[in-house]
Amino acid sequence: MQYIQITLGPLQTNAYLLINENKDCVIFDPGSEGEAFNHYLAQNKLNPIAILLTHAHFDHIGAVEEVRKNWNIPVYIHENEENWLIDPALNGSHRFPFGEIKASKAEHLIKEEGTLTVGAFTFQVLFTPGHSPGSISFYHEETEAVFAGDALFAGSIGRTDLPGGDHQLLIKSIHDKLLSLPEETTVLPGHGQETTIGVEMDSNPFLNGF
Repeated sequence: MQYIQITLGPLQTNAYLLINENKDCVIFDPGSEGEAFNHYLAQNKLNPIAILLTHAHFDHIGAVEEVRKNWNIPVYIHENEENWLIDPALNGSHRFPFGEIKASKAEHLIKEEGTLTVGAFTFQVLFTPGHSPGSISFYHEETEAVFAGDALFAGSIGRTDLPGGDHQLLIKSIHDKLLSLPEETTVLPGHGQETTIGVEMDSNPFLNGF
């Protein structure tokens, strides 16, 4: 299997595709530019089977509806953000000058940590709130990668000044759930470049003392 990063929209949000040998793929956080994203999938003869959301801030969900409808695929989200797709006040789009974003509710609510199997893809779901109340990370052991959303970045962490944010909770989430992964695990963040758990343990200034 392989993963591909595609950066979308004015806030340069990272969407990801996890692709197997049959060209089936899972989509993470399609944040914007739905038409171009769909074109990329079709041009590369990929077969999307689901959309997995690390959280439902507007810059991570802007293309959800267009992609979901084009490929007739389900959306997965944590139950704490069940209503964020349909409510611009909750997903934050009403606070920014990019237009209000709405999508239909997710077909699947993730209610607990543990194994999640979607088609041929298996993940460990890690509950990593703090950036938002329903932030989750998806650890994929086969590729030694974690799709971490806006919890952990290269040299930084997610912002916690938005509604529902909690700095101390985010630090605890990172420490308990992400830094416990193997040090060679690649961190695939919602913005910016990829990193590894080991690098962040050693050099991330927000995580000093762990």
